[in-house]
Amino acid sequence: MGATLGANQQPVAEGLFTWPSDEPQLIASEHDGRLTFPAKPGEAQVLLKRRGTLWGFTTQQFRPPAPPYDGNDTAETFQPYALGYVELPGQLLIQARFTESDPAKLSIGQPMELVVVPYTTRPDGTEVLTYAFAPVEGE
Repeated sequence: MGATLGANQQPVAEGLFTWPSDEPQLIASEHDGRLTFPAKPGEAQVLLKRRGTLWGFTTQQFRPPAPPYDGNDTAETFQPYALGYVELPGQLLIQARFTESDPAKLSIGQPMELVVVPYTTRPDGTEVLTYAFAPVEGE
């Protein structure tokens, strides 16, 4: 069964990634042979590769300041997460969160794949989705 966008779900921003999709892709734009992510309005859209390699990372050990961070956690309930760059071969370096937060389970050059994950829940119950990269199992 394919991915479906529930009545109570929405992407964190329109035009960042294809959704609903079993194989979501980030949406970039191209102008004069150069790719830009996120896509710029009025430029040709390009779907980026779903797989890449871990280029560099760190862990976020404290709740980022709000604004701009708008997660519904608090300083007490915040869970550390990993973030960094994934190199999409022949395309771009993409900054993103990772689904794996344990730095011992991440390594430079590791295969990574794009996924869509919950980011926050709005007061009206709407689940906001964002993109992240997950380590590719078995590679």
